Amino acid sequence: MRLFFVMLAAIAGMWTFQSCDNDDDSYSLGAFAVEIMTAQPISEDSYYFIRDNGETLWPLANSDYRFSPQYRQRAQVNYTLLSDSISGYSHGIKVNWVDEILTKAIAPNLGERNDSIYGTDPIKLLAVEAGGGFLDILFGANYGNSGESHYVNLIPSSANDSLSYDFEFRHNAYNDPPMVGAQGLVSFDLSSLPETNGKTVTLRIKFHTFDGDVVREIAYNSAKNTYTGSVLLSSSREASSLSRELK
Repeated sequence: MRLFFVMLAAIAGMWTFQSCDNDDDSYSLGAFAVEIMTAQPISEDSYYFIRDNGETLWPLANSDYRFSPQYRQRAQVNYTLLSDSISGYSHGIKVNWVDEILTKAIAPNLGERNDSIYGTDPIKLLAVEAGGGFLDILFGANYGNSGESHYVNLIPSSANDSLSYDFEFRHNAYNDPPMVGAQGLVSFDLSSLPETNGKTVTLRIKFHTFDGDVVREIAYNSAKNTYTGSVLLSSSREASSLSRELK
């Protein structure tokens, strides 16, 4: 699954949503938003999007036909709002472009094999948020010219406690020489976590960064996980020449 990278200096305002201009009852074709959301396929060539606040978006027009999502596929979407409720959906939109985000399940804790399989390579943590049943992580890492795909995973901190909300983010660069810094974005599906039964719990995620280990705490409620922000990666969709694949 391809994930495009952009240079570290390309982002000025990470978790902000550039909303469509909707001051009146009309919609401007010149307005757009760049947002992370979940794609839901209906058939081989048909899908809709689910925003993290639960709204559903139906593509009335599509300028990007390369996208063919899997079930519960996270994506970065540049879209223009065209209408209010339409045929059972919250809004009709025009898709200006869409890039899939590497979307993964939580990986198993392998005990003594964690380091050799999942790696211990450091990252620069840029942003982490839970929304729409996913954990979205934006990070920076060093890349070289080996052509090797980097391996990223979210694993439980303990191999023996399936009910824990403590996790580790792991990065395996496979000895790719550190030549230049670039960014990556990955989403982890949280649907395998136990139900919180209406309560809000704390997800604790440990990251191995260039400055040492850090822990981030994220509020999580399986019934109300509706973060309404997004990562604005690049409104002009400029990917660097260091486009890589994550796995």
